[in-house]
Amino acid sequence: DRRTFRNEDLVLAVTTDIDPKVWDESRYEAFLDELCGSREYQKDSLRMTLRYLLGGKYASLRELAKENFDNNDELQQRYGSWSGMEKHLQLPGQLSCSIDQATGTGKSYVLYGLAAILMAEGGVDRMLVLCPSNTIEAGLLGKFKELAANAALRDALPRNAKIKAPKIINASETIVDGSICVENYHAILETVKSSIRDSLKGKGARVAVLNDEAHHVANAGGAVAKKWKEFLLNPEYGFPIVVGVSGTCYVDDEYFADVVSRYSLRQAIEQRFVKKVEYVAEMPETNNADEKWQLVYNRHQAWKKKLKTRKIRPLTIVVTRDIRACEQVAEELKDFLVEWEKLSPKQAEEKVLPVSSASKHQVNVAKLKLVDSPASKVEWIVSVSMLSEGWDVKNVFQIVPHEERAFNSKLLIAQVLGRGLRRPDTWQGEDPMVTVFNHDAWSGRIKHLVSE
Repeated sequence: DRRTFRNEDLVLAVTTDIDPKVWDESRYEAFLDELCGSREYQKDSLRMTLRYLLGGKYASLRELAKENFDNNDELQQRYGSWSGMEKHLQLPGQLSCSIDQATGTGKSYVLYGLAAILMAEGGVDRMLVLCPSNTIEAGLLGKFKELAANAALRDALPRNAKIKAPKIINASETIVDGSICVENYHAILETVKSSIRDSLKGKGARVAVLNDEAHHVANAGGAVAKKWKEFLLNPEYGFPIVVGVSGTCYVDDEYFADVVSRYSLRQAIEQRFVKKVEYVAEMPETNNADEKWQLVYNRHQAWKKKLKTRKIRPLTIVVTRDIRACEQVAEELKDFLVEWEKLSPKQAEEKVLPVSSASKHQVNVAKLKLVDSPASKVEWIVSVSMLSEGWDVKNVFQIVPHEERAFNSKLLIAQVLGRGLRRPDTWQGEDPMVTVFNHDAWSGRIKHLVSE
């Protein structure tokens, strides 16, 4: 029987015994207040990570992990031996670490804070922020430009900051000193003509790399993700600092071994930064598709009624395991709506949006950005599980896994759950809630994930 460990017991502690002549975090308190507002967990996470990166106490992740292994019984039991733990470290020779921050709680602020402070302090001259998709890249670029242009933020930096106004670019421009380059990680592959490789060769020692959605690197099964990791380790660049941020710090079902700061989903729910999660384990034992849809449909209608006064049109996401199932389920759902809502096929088509990596669904991927807008008629999104990051949709109130295999690891469950957690803007009153439908077979797994 494998022991289960609480993730918070596996987080690496960073010493607080730092010489203020080496790193004085108090100089950045005004900046953190301005950047994070009331989101104290973001400030905690930034303080912890910067103490590790700039405090001069650790030369590498290996040193931090060894110190923790020697002092933490949970880590000793979890890994069995120091060499057992060392094997789990992704980038042991660098000052590398991961920040675990629940989806929907503003990871981009933490990424920007790290970049701005590392550069202001003169720890590095340039930043490279890598993310796994164009959707996320566009979102981060927009957010970073807005923050870099914010005069109050700039003024809150210490007077003698080395770089006060970072230049925000993507890899179509040369990465010069003082710039933060945000780029989809495909741009670092050898085949891509991008300026990243050329402008960093031999200069990596003064560059820090931040990885958004860092579980992509850790779960490097595919050739592309493997290349991402090789790039980070490449001695031609010699990057000293690599920090990953993710809301799902899992390699399949194993928690990362290099997390220095954790803000869990449970904390985010309790502190009301995201929606509450409700489980419904009453999927009927039936092979009749209509009966299942009836149950999901009734819930959807109940949400519509409840949210009408708030002028919110709720969305239900149905998660399938592959493209074929995605298409089949979307058709099933349209037929069901034609019958139940007495719609024309065209009207049903407007309400159901199938989303996958299939070329015929590309136009729907673009429509995803607009599903929260009053003009959209979409109420149902049928998606393949891999489309799991980068939509910041706020009006999701129901998530339906179409079959157990659509949710086959903690990583996937956490990612999909993340799509329904964001609270609608200007929400007042009782807490909003997202309903997750269950197969009894794995209700325990989701419960475990949220309770942990």
